[in-house]
Order: sequence, then structure tokens, then C-alpha cells
Amino acid sequence: MAISLVNPSGLPKVDVYRQVSISTGSKLVFIAGQVAWDAEGHTVGEGDLAAQVEQCYLNISTALAAAGGSFDDVAKLTVYVVDWTPDKMPQLLEGISRAAAELGITPVPPATLLGVAALDVPEHLVEIEATAILD
Repeated sequence: MAISLVNPSGLPKVDVYRQVSISTGSKLVFIAGQVAWDAEGHTVGEGDLAAQVEQCYLNISTALAAAGGSFDDVAKLTVYVVDWTPDKMPQLLEGISRAAAELGITPVPPATLLGVAALDVPEHLVEIEATAILD
């Protein structure tokens, strides 16, 4: 595998992500921020953060496959959540778990989580971008 995720000694261990991502591949793939649009451009899960996170992960999976990769190749996920508060974490994790179950993968948590005031359209509650390394 081209990616190793670690929590080195001397840095806090956070259960939902790893502090360091080490890549050894040769093909760098940047996935544009994905929102909860289906293939026809309709918003999925309006008002439902978990459903929107799930759709974002499914869209990232589609984009990774187009580049010849999978979630195993993801070095970094950045998640932007509208009006983020820590009480939204269970919904975020539920969406990740549902997508992982649907895709048959080990859940890939974000490396960076940022609260934002708004996204491209008012219905969108989350946007997720990915960086992957392929051999």
C-alpha cells in the first residue's frame, strides 16, 4: 500500500484521525471538494448531515476509481462542515460508516475538519476533498 497512517509518540492520539500520512507512490491525485450531489446534480439528504457525508464519500470513491485508485490510496481528506459544533461528530461518523459499509471499505476518517459559514449552495452542509497517492 502506498499510504501509511500513524500517530507518532509525542503527539496526542486522536481516535478519529492519524497525525501523519506517509506516502510512497508516484501518482498524485487531487479530488475536488465533493458535495452531496448525485450524478444528475441533485442534492442528496437535504438537512441530513449523515446522508450528505455518505454521498460525499460515494462521490470521492467514483472520482478515485476514475483515477485508477480507491480509498486505500487516500493520503488526506479535508472536511468542511457548515456551522460545525462538536455535537455534530456522531452524524459525521455515521455518514462515514454508512459509506464505508456500502463501499465495503475500512472507514477513512478526515485528516482535517473545518467549520465554515456556508458552502456553494444553501442545501449543502458538508464538502469533502481528497488527496491520493497511487503507485
